[in-house]
Amino acid sequence: MEQIVNYVKPELLIVTVVLYFIGMGLKKAQTIKDKNIPLTIGVVGIMLCTIWVFATCGAIANPQEIAMAAFTAITQGILVAGLSTYINQLIKQSGKEE
Repeated sequence: MEQIVNYVKPELLIVTVVLYFIGMGLKKAQTIKDKNIPLTIGVVGIMLCTIWVFATCGAIANPQEIAMAAFTAITQGILVAGLSTYINQLIKQSGKEE
């Protein structure tokens, strides 16, 4: 887990917690099939990270800066979604007896 956290921008770690609670809400609401929740969390994570990246990067002047901002948003969104799912599984597995 430490290796994953090293790649996530510290400001975006809170998005992991938000995604965890969104996932729990979707599970309880049963509006989305369980198998589709990780994909939904991934899309929401990318959207939230995109908002953060474009809100904090200042002026984007050329295509290279747009591509870098998009790359950062997508990779950070995937990482925080994966981290959220990882935390969910840790909590589930810690409650099981073997």
